[in-house]
Amino acid sequence: MTIVSVNVGLPRPVPWRGMTVETGIFKAPVSGPVMLRELNFDGDRQADLSVHGGPEKAVYAYPSEHYDYWRRELPDMALPNLPWGMFGENLTTVGLDESSVNIGDEFRIGGVIVRVTQPRMPCYKLGIKFGRADMIKRFLDSGRSGFYFSVVEQGVVQAGDSIELIEPIGGDSARLAVADVVRLYAREKNNTDLLRRAISAQALTESWRDYFAQRLNRISSGDSDRS
Repeated sequence: MTIVSVNVGLPRPVPWRGMTVETGIFKAPVSGPVMLRELNFDGDRQADLSVHGGPEKAVYAYPSEHYDYWRRELPDMALPNLPWGMFGENLTTVGLDESSVNIGDEFRIGGVIVRVTQPRMPCYKLGIKFGRADMIKRFLDSGRSGFYFSVVEQGVVQAGDSIELIEPIGGDSARLAVADVVRLYAREKNNTDLLRRAISAQALTESWRDYFAQRLNRISSGDSDRS
């Protein structure tokens, strides 16, 4: 497991539906070591801190293996010519995916330790980046969400660093894969067994556990969303 690319970028104004919005989704690869602090890599920022960034979303990682999928899905776009970081990720990885990575897993990457907190849920700015309104739905339907890390120990990271699992979540009953959270949100909204697992997963962020608890309560009261 390896870091292919470290990508950073500062917010910039972009046109959207007759308005100008700020977005930090435009990341570019950087060479050499980059300092990762509690909230950001040096040289990286998020635009809307009400939904992006913060300790639980300090680093966004996206598997490089997904790029081939998107090249097939979006043949009209010149994706082979785009650099790593096109999904707004800080770390482009090899050897990690949403099914094998569990919420709460801790990894050593270069000189840092990070913890998996949650999948990435796209906002309209992903559509801006790709120039297509259907990108959010495509992204969710694909299950290829990537995942956020919190920073346990600050330090330096660079492309080529190995990724070492140092603290897996113990016991099968405690494991909740990133893919499980995405399935619950996008496709299996009424899977009560999985909802209960997610609610009891202490490593999952409180906002997600509250969201799933509310969903389970609606199902129990007969007011579930069957769509």
